[in-house]
Amino acid sequence: MTMKHFVTQAIEEKKDLIVNVSDQIFDFAEIGFHEFKTADLYEKVLKEEGFQVEMGLAGMPTAFKATYGEGKPVIGLLAEYDALPELSQIGGCTERKPRPEDPNPDGHGCGHNLLGAGTFAAALAMKKYLEENPGKGTVVLFGCPSEEKGNGKTIMARDGIFDGVDAALTWHPMAVNEAWTVSTLANVSVFFRFKGVTAHAAAAPEQGRSALDAAELMSVGVNYLREHIIPEARIHYAYRDVGGIAPNVVQGRSCVHYFVRAPKSWQVQEIYKRVIDVAEGAAKMTGTEMTYELYAGLSDYIPNKALTTVMHEYMNEVGAPEYDEDDFAMARKFLLETSTESELEAKKANFRKMFGADKLDEVLEHPIHTSILPLDWHGAPMAGSTDVGDASYVMPTAQLTMATSTLGTASHTWQFTAHGNTPMAHKGMLTAGKVLAMTGIRLFEDQELLAKAREEWMAETGGVYECPIPKEVKPRLNE
Repeated sequence: MTMKHFVTQAIEEKKDLIVNVSDQIFDFAEIGFHEFKTADLYEKVLKEEGFQVEMGLAGMPTAFKATYGEGKPVIGLLAEYDALPELSQIGGCTERKPRPEDPNPDGHGCGHNLLGAGTFAAALAMKKYLEENPGKGTVVLFGCPSEEKGNGKTIMARDGIFDGVDAALTWHPMAVNEAWTVSTLANVSVFFRFKGVTAHAAAAPEQGRSALDAAELMSVGVNYLREHIIPEARIHYAYRDVGGIAPNVVQGRSCVHYFVRAPKSWQVQEIYKRVIDVAEGAAKMTGTEMTYELYAGLSDYIPNKALTTVMHEYMNEVGAPEYDEDDFAMARKFLLETSTESELEAKKANFRKMFGADKLDEVLEHPIHTSILPLDWHGAPMAGSTDVGDASYVMPTAQLTMATSTLGTASHTWQFTAHGNTPMAHKGMLTAGKVLAMTGIRLFEDQELLAKAREEWMAETGGVYECPIPKEVKPRLNE
């Protein structure tokens, strides 16, 4: 029996369980550090499947690891399962319709219900292999909470949860099928708070010191700073507290939340220090007091070429998910009914670039990615960030994306949420699980590949990991 046949059979035997887990988590739609129903579900099904499960890792009640097997190598699978705020949506619906039966406003706008269940599928297949080949190693499914807001993997890496793992594999739902060859941006997430003095804005303005003025001046200063940082960096912000709604009162407090991103952590730290300087200057200009608090942070992702190349080979062997006409019909509806005229034209332009002008009509008729993109090691860093980056600093790591949504669908949108419990998404999830499992089993059997991956990882990192979240910063469990 070939590995492909073995893995396919193992996952198909558990297909109903895997899909049910994904769909239940879609319905739970719990945001970061609050994935209590989700974690309970994983604990239950993993124990029923014969895994040893340890809950509450690194001070996070919803973090876990599920272990099967013994000895080396230890191959980790990284599961995510947190939702995003305000993205509740009826699955398969092309109109903006939050689920009416559920008061929960949140939804899986990044497909993490699929992500977690896909790694669960891989863990089941790898467990079956170890049952038939005892002593070949250990598989560990890591339950990693709060990827979206709290950087669960960063905290897990900092606190040694991944120690002893020889390699890690994961995936992400997207609109295309590819092995992930590009890095991502490191970042820090910081709250800046200004304390001023309230006063009557008309009768005694001289007695007031406006904290809102300080926040606004900080924004002006940071906007000027943008001209003098590397073009790959990103700085963005949101006002979290403007100090009140009465314009005739000088605002005595304000809070603004900043993200600083750059290709490397050391670049983030340099820019972060300059942003602090701007905040201090704003406080001095307004006669207010400024404090800042690091909320979260994460490192850039280092794709391991040795692992990623093998993962890509298995993607080609397994092939893209086998979508049917119902899937294509749904995708056409999403493409045409959820895009404005200008958005549709922009998507068409991108399709021409990706597939060629001569393929446009075919893509519009079947707007789901049905091939495997070639490996490309020369792309620019992805503009977003992921705490998989911190995992990649403590162990060789590889990941892939699989099409679970219509071509042109952006993540972190209600449209992406709407795909999350559809047959199309299930097919992408199960296919991703097969590729992960085949890559993991290969690592059980191929010590040379594992050594090559580790050698490459050592060359990239020197075996040194500097966590962007200091030890004293604890998970923000109640936010």
